[in-house]
Order: sequence, then C-alpha cells, then structure tokens
Amino acid sequence: MAAPCAEDPSLERHFKGHRDAVTCVDFSIKTKQLASGSMDSCLMVWHMKPQSRAYRFTGHKDAVTCVNFSPSGHLLASGSRDKTVRLWVPNVKGESTSFRAHTATVRSVHFCSDGQSFVTASDDKTVKVWSTHRQKFLFSLSQHINWVRCAKFSPDGRLIVSASDDKTVKLWDKSSRECIHSYCEHGGFVTYVDFHPSGTCIAAAGMDNTVKVWDVRTHRLLQHYQLHSAAVNALSFHPSGSYLITASSDSTLKILDLMEGRLLYTLHGHQGPATTVAFSRTGEYFASGGSDEQVMVWKSNFDVVDHGEVMKVPRPPATLASSAGNLPEVDFPVPSGRGRSVESVQSQPQEPVSMPQTLTSTLEHIVGQLDVLTQTVSILEQRLTLTEDKLKQCLENQQLIMQRTTP
Repeated sequence: MAAPCAEDPSLERHFKGHRDAVTCVDFSIKTKQLASGSMDSCLMVWHMKPQSRAYRFTGHKDAVTCVNFSPSGHLLASGSRDKTVRLWVPNVKGESTSFRAHTATVRSVHFCSDGQSFVTASDDKTVKVWSTHRQKFLFSLSQHINWVRCAKFSPDGRLIVSASDDKTVKLWDKSSRECIHSYCEHGGFVTYVDFHPSGTCIAAAGMDNTVKVWDVRTHRLLQHYQLHSAAVNALSFHPSGSYLITASSDSTLKILDLMEGRLLYTLHGHQGPATTVAFSRTGEYFASGGSDEQVMVWKSNFDVVDHGEVMKVPRPPATLASSAGNLPEVDFPVPSGRGRSVESVQSQPQEPVSMPQTLTSTLEHIVGQLDVLTQTVSILEQRLTLTEDKLKQCLENQQLIMQRTTP
C-alpha cells in the first residue's frame, strides 16, 4: 500500500485473544461491540471503547464458523461445525440457548431486518429459516447439490440469496419458498454472497479468485472483478452502496469503487489468508480476521455523507422494481492502480420523516428488552427441561434400586 494520506483507510486496533484462525466478524448496530468466531471453538465479543475487557464465550464443541448480531444488537447468533446454532445475550454473563440446526456443519447465520427470523446454511446442502424466539423451525430450501457456504436475507426480508460449492448462487422468494433464479457464472466453489444495501444487486465471492455483481431484477451480470491472486473468502458492502471490500487467501483486503468500477485500495495487514471482513453498520469502520488468529479494526476514512444520520431516517423497503442501486457494467481486468482519495457522494436532500428522537430511542429500548426477556425465557425453559430430565433419571434409578432390594 502506498504512503497513507488523510483519506486512506487506517488500522485502528488489533484484537488478540483467539487461539486459532478467525473465521467470522460482525459489528453490533451502534458499533459498540465487535463479535468474532474462531476455529478455537470460542466467540469473542470485543468492546470498541478503549481499555474495556473482552468477553470470551464458550459452549460450542467445535469450530465457530459464523456470527451475526440481531438488528437490535441485544442478541448474537453463532453457528458451528458441531452442527448447532447458539443465541447469546452479549453481556458479561454470556448466557445462551443452543439447538441442533443441521445434520452437518453450520456455515452461515443471518438475521432478517425485522429481527423475527434468521436463516442458516449448512454442509448438509440445505438453507433453513427459523423464528428467533423459541428457535422454531419454519422451512427449508433444498435445491443445492453441494455444501451451502452462505445465506443472507435481502434488506426488506422478502428474498434470500445462497452460495454453494455446487458453483451456483441461488435467489429465493421467502413467501413462495421457490428458487427465482440460479446464477451459474462462477468457475469454482462460491464462498460468500450478500445483498447490496438497496436490495437490487447481489455480490458473490469465489474460489476462482473473482467477485461478481448481478442485478436481481434482470439477473444480468453487472460487474466482474478478478483482482485477487487466490480465493476470495468474504466481502461486505459499505452502507452507502458505493464501495465493496473483499478478503482473500492472498492475505490482502481490497476496496472497490462500484460506481466507477475500479480498485481503490489494497490493504496488507494479515500474515496468511484473510478469512473474513465486514463493515460496521454506519460504514465508519471495518473489521477483518485471518488465519493469523488476529482481528483487526480499520477506520474507513471515506469522504462520504454521514451514514449514521442517514440511517436514522426510515426508508421504504427496496423492491425488485426499485430504480435505486443501479451500477455501471464492468468486466475484468480492472486497472491495478488505486486512487489516493474517494469522491464525495452527495445525497439528494430528503424531507425529514423520522419520529422524535426520544420516542425512537424508547421504542428501540423496548424492542431490545423484549429480545433479552424472550431469550431469558428460552434459557430458563432449557434449564427446566434439563432439570426435569435429571429428576426422571433419579426416579428411574430409585425404582431400580427398590426393585433389586425387594425380596
């Protein structure tokens, strides 16, 4: 990377605590916490506030493959090679409920924007949707013919996209539970997929070293980037929708300007493969993890509008007919040079339609407390079931003893 200037992304913090490769990272809604999972079977919840102690959550019996905060930030979901999903309350107690979600490794977990459901993907070739409260199974999507690496809800919750080792990306309608389209342009396993913030495009990363962007309305391949020299393991859209960051086994992170179809930055930090990357919900920061056991937090320093303020204004859900999020068509190869700075993105002035801040904060607090309460009830129910099972076992043992002692 060239000598940094004021506009360049900058490495802010190193988090060290995992004892094996880091597999996944995710920020909470207000960027107060950063969660990471690892091959060491542990979750770490790091506090962005300096000098704050991290939480180490143990419970999974094998590698943690995925983490995702609920929209309220009051719950944290994790998936594991032990075939289970756990829902945690991300505080110092680290209480959780666990359930067997699949018959093989759980590769991906992602909450719907309303927080009422979440989707999982697995090596058992299925995508499953669950209710958040009581973790009730809702339905399964089963057209992939190999491991499913990733599954995500669209921003409006109407669509689901999945990526698989069968070299396809599939787009699903949540209501009809039907596959709308299969994208087959990848030349290898598809490792990761996500929706553009507008909901009108998807980006997928592959073992063929490429990143592809499709329009979900026309299903046209809009952009094709071949910038990495090894597999692309993860990607993340900036909340503005103008930038995309990728993490690769070539040890680098790359930031793309989607509006201009060019490479902006190549970031070197990890020793060995960069396995995961994610922007914060405001786009001010992004985090990365690698096989070097490190979690790195970077400051974006993008010269863009304050997305923290923009995101407070409710927007209508994106639909397939929306004209937002149109990206120029770009094919590889993209010039390897990078610009020194990023063009400012000017948003059109909007009529203020947000509720009073005090009411918004109160509602957010109530929703968050409901999340915690329902999760606490689930934890208590699970403990009660265990207690009942132990009591039954004790009674059965006692009956056996009495039978043996009866002449």
